[in-house]
Order: sequence, then structure tokens, then C-alpha cells
Amino acid sequence: MDIKRIRNVAFISHGGAGKTSLVEAILFNAKATNRIGSVDNGTSVMDFDPVEIERHLSLHAKVSSIEWLETQINIVDTPGYANFLHETRAGLSAVGGAVVIASAITGVKAETQRVWKFAEEFDLAKLIFVNKMDKDRADFFRALGDIEKSFKIDPLPIFLPIGKETDFKGIIDLVKMKAYLYPEEPTAAYTVHDIPAELLPEAEKYRIKLLEAVSETDDALIEKYLEEGDLTEEEITKGLREGTISKRFIPVICGSAVKNIGSKLLLEAIIKYLPSPIEREHRLAIVEETGEEIHVDPLSKEFSAYVFKTFIDPFAGKLTIFRVVSGEISNDSEVYNTQAGKKEKITQLYLLQGKNHVKVDRLTAGQIGMVNKLRYTETFDTLCDPKRKITFPKYELQAPLLAYSIKPKSKDDEDKVSSGVHRLMEEDVGLRVDRDERTGDLLVKGMGQMHIEVVVEKLKNKFGVSVELKSPKVPYMETIRKSAKGQGKYKKQSGGRGQYGDVHIELHPNSGSGFEFVNNIVGGAVPRQYIPAVEKGIIEAAQEGVLAGFPLIDFKAVLYDGSYHTVDSSEMAFMIAGSMAFKKVALDAKPVLLEPIMNLDVFVPDDMTGAVIGDLNARRGRIANVEPETNGQHIRSQVPMSEVLKYAPDLRSMTGGHGMFTMEFSHYEELPSHLVDKVIAENKGA
Repeated sequence: MDIKRIRNVAFISHGGAGKTSLVEAILFNAKATNRIGSVDNGTSVMDFDPVEIERHLSLHAKVSSIEWLETQINIVDTPGYANFLHETRAGLSAVGGAVVIASAITGVKAETQRVWKFAEEFDLAKLIFVNKMDKDRADFFRALGDIEKSFKIDPLPIFLPIGKETDFKGIIDLVKMKAYLYPEEPTAAYTVHDIPAELLPEAEKYRIKLLEAVSETDDALIEKYLEEGDLTEEEITKGLREGTISKRFIPVICGSAVKNIGSKLLLEAIIKYLPSPIEREHRLAIVEETGEEIHVDPLSKEFSAYVFKTFIDPFAGKLTIFRVVSGEISNDSEVYNTQAGKKEKITQLYLLQGKNHVKVDRLTAGQIGMVNKLRYTETFDTLCDPKRKITFPKYELQAPLLAYSIKPKSKDDEDKVSSGVHRLMEEDVGLRVDRDERTGDLLVKGMGQMHIEVVVEKLKNKFGVSVELKSPKVPYMETIRKSAKGQGKYKKQSGGRGQYGDVHIELHPNSGSGFEFVNNIVGGAVPRQYIPAVEKGIIEAAQEGVLAGFPLIDFKAVLYDGSYHTVDSSEMAFMIAGSMAFKKVALDAKPVLLEPIMNLDVFVPDDMTGAVIGDLNARRGRIANVEPETNGQHIRSQVPMSEVLKYAPDLRSMTGGHGMFTMEFSHYEELPSHLVDKVIAENKGA
């Protein structure tokens, strides 16, 4: 496949905007399917996981490869709900462009703003598709205003709707200045007409705006436009491509996924205006041998690929989805995984069309494909030619927001639970699994309550094990508010060689700067070889805190004196002495409990704003501001995590299902004094 004829594009938006429905229409148009699948009735090719079918939403980033106008388009369909946006970010890391779907009914929601930021993070060229033009309350121009306000851009329509709501029947092409009328059946076929007279003034107004934007991409174009007042179709297309790829502007298209109106025009816009891999994607990599940073040329003959998604299939095993960055790969070849430091055997390569896998002999630069049963490779790993070992840097993952302890309903399933969650962690980069050392509980950490619920459902569906969830744990921390000093002395003699370690330390607050260890020993009071053991003892003791067993953070420990025994001293003795000194001195340094504070953004209809604000105040929340949004209000607040652990069902109940929220960690604050004893008692009881 000619790399210039490849487009890699992610479809992004908030949940419910119609991304997957749009992809289903596109697959039908490209004859990859013989009918348009539906998310609502469970026939979608893209949402094939049993949990996705049951919940009617996307949980994973999935790929579909089609051919259109002699171009291979690899579409990454991404989740839109807040708990699964880590999957969206992973999908965006593998593409060169994005189609942002905005709803003609609700405009831009919080999740769309978040995924827009992800697209900006990866410097992607973008198109906007205003969907659901056929639905009640749909308004293209209101959606344009919401796009402009939400994204701080000047959107550039290249198509306008003909009619709206149930009367939506066609599209005006501002490049060709023609009208396309669609039949009732969702075939994507249209007939070409002159623009209706009553719509011509508006079309001419937006045509002028289009010409002005396009002409500014090139001196020759602006000169011609100023002289003649018009540009040819070829010149407009060229200017649109240049402006879109350089991110001068973002073209806007409109349509209806379920009626298959505008989907073919979107495909043509992807080909015309979004970049091929050769135009924008010279990926940064690090050469293993030298540590040198290079930009990998897609035209290089040396193979390299970036893994951005893993699936665990109960029958096929581990499925690895990757983007070929340079060179080519074929069946029965061998590649090197730089993160694992291991070679992998490639058996059979595939192109993807949702749940369907198409066997291929090879994949070339720019293509997205899949291989199964790799032994060592995980998500975000680099595969490369063994002769040139390079690594594509991983981006920083968001830390999980919520933790539940889980236990099997049957004691016989304990091993299956542990194995199952670790397998799920391979395919879900937002999931973490840990063991509570104090209770022995298995902790599952995720991006929210729905995320954890999905993990439980998958354990049952994929691994046949049922589990119970215990209340989520709040990750409190401890710190100190004043300086203190003291001694820790460990002396043990019980026949034979004894144990002796003696240290004097100072502890100081180190707000926001983490842990710092300072060695101020002079004259060999503590021998050099034992000093790391003292630091290790302090670090390990700090993990258990001094108030309620929570890690103690943000402090500086200064080792300034001590003593040793030439025979009985050892690393172990000094580690224990360091731990003893820390526990004693920390109690004198005014230890306090810290609680995590969350940024909570809530979107509610106008008539429910007061009730939601009152509820947030009752949860010790601080309202930052309230902003009017399309069809409602956007309430920005900061609330302690302990108060919103189960906010999703509460908000649903309060707003009749009309409220939505996003939540992310902000910072730690000192826990109010009237709550300290309660938290200490609960944790000591646990």
C-alpha cells in the first residue's frame, strides 16, 4: 500500500454522540458489511464485547480498516464516557488525524472537551462532524456556536444542512456550490441539484467565509481571490488541505449517522483534508545503544511499530494491535521488543474490521494491523528490527481514581480472580491491581465506579468467576507540619553476634516536594556503607505512617549523628534504627491526615442546578463557578473524594438520569479536625 494513500483517523466525542453509529454507516458504504449495525439492538460490528452489547456503549478503542477511493482508511472508534477515556487517549496516540463528532442536539459536552485536549496533546489535524441533524431539537448553527465557545476556535463549515429535525433531507456543498438530496432509505446515495433559492443567501455568506479562510493559506491564492473574488474547486480543496493539516482551521461537516446522510462526504473529506502518515508523523524514538533521540522517517526501510491496544480473547488468546511506523513486516518474521528485551515471532498478520479479522501476508509503513499470541509484548511497547533497536516513548498515564477490594464468592476461585484481573489489566491500561498489605485484600483500581463494575462483569463473562465488591477505599495520606528531631537506637544481644544501630535524625515539612533524604554525618559517626540502610528504613516506615497507617509524604529527613559497633552493626540493624527514629520523631512533628480533593464538573439541566449545588455544598464541596451550556449548566467544583465515591447513582437519582459528570484528581488537603478521629478509628479497625 502506497503510504500516501493511507489515512489513520480516530473518531472522538462524548458518549452518545453517535461515533460508533457513524462508523457502522461507513463500513456499510465501503461494503465491509452488508447492513448498518446498531448499537441499540446489539448488532454493531464495532461494539462486540458482551458487556458493550449489554450496556449499549463503547468500552475499548477498536479499529476498522476500509478502502475508499483507492485509499486505505484506518478508523479508530473510541469510547466517549468519562470512565473509559484512557482508551480514547491510547487510540489517539496511533493516528494522524481525528474526526470530532458533535451532537446537533446537545452540542459539546465535557468528555468532548477532554478528548479534544488529548487530540491537541498529540498534535492531530481535525475535522468536525455535526451528527444527529435528523433528531428533535437539532440545530446546526447552535452547535457551531457551541463548538466555537467550547474549543476556542473559529469553525469553518464546508457543508450546510438542508432542513433540520424530521425535515433534514440534504446537504449544501460550499466547495462545489451544489445541493445533495437524500432518499428516505439509508443508502448514502444522493442526487445533485442547484441550491434552493431560499437557501442561497446563507450559502453564499458561508462560501465567502470559506474562500477568505482558504485564500489565507497561500500568497498566490489570496492574490487571486482579491483580484477575482473567487477560487476554483481545485484551489479551494488545496487550500483546505493545507489549512487543515497545518491546523489553521477545522472544517465542519454535517449529517446523520443513522440515516447515512453525509457519511460518504465525510470519507471524502478525510482523504482530501487529513494527512497521510508521511505528512505529519515522524515519530520521536530513542536509540537503545546510544540513548540518542531521533525522528523515525516513515519511508525508512527498517521496521518499527508502536503497540497501542491489547485484547484478551478467551479463545484466540492475546491480540496485539499496532501501528507500523516504518518499514514493513510479514508473516513468519522475527521482531525485537525493546521494552521486554525479547524477540517475538510473528505468525499471522491481520487487518481489522471491528470484530472481524482479515488475514494479510504483510503490513507496511502507516498501516494498522494485528497479530496474536505474542509472548512478551504489552500495550505501548515498541516492536522493531533487531538490527536497529529503538523505543517510542510512552506517554504518562493518568492514575486510577477509585479503588475497590474484591473477593470471590467462592473460596475455590481465589486464584482465578487474581489471574483474571491480571489478564484484564493487559488489555486495560487504566486498570491497576494491588494487594493491601494490611488486610490482604485484592484491590482493583480504576477510573470510576462504572469502570470497576465493567471489570466485575468481564471477570464473570471471560473467566467464569463471580466476585463481591467492598466499599471503595479513600487513599488518605499523612504528612508533618513542624520540624522535630530524635534518636532511634536498636540494640539486641542474645548470645553470639548481636545487632547494633544508632541514628539521630531531624524531620522537616517538605510541602509539595515529596521525600528528600540528607546525609549530614561527619567524622564517620555512621559508616558510609550503612547510610543507605538508614534511608531505606525511613522510607519503609513512612509507608505505614504514624497516625492511621497511611503513607506519610512530603518530608525531609536529615541524618546528623549516630554511633555503631565494629562487630554487631549491620545494614539490617541500621535499617531498623532508621525506622524506629522515624516513628518516634514523626509523632513529635505534628502529623496530620491529608485527604484527596477531586475536580468535579457536573452538567445538569437548568431547572436542576440549585438542587445539585445544594448537594455539593452538603458534601463539603467548593463551587468554583457555574457556566451556562447548551441545554443546561456546567458546575465546576472541588469536592473531597470521600464525599463522592458513589456520586454516579446519587446524581442519576437527583436529576432523573439527565445529569452527567466528570471527575479527576486535583490535590491533597488537610482533613478537617472533626473528621480525623473517625478516619483513624475506621482504619485501625480495618
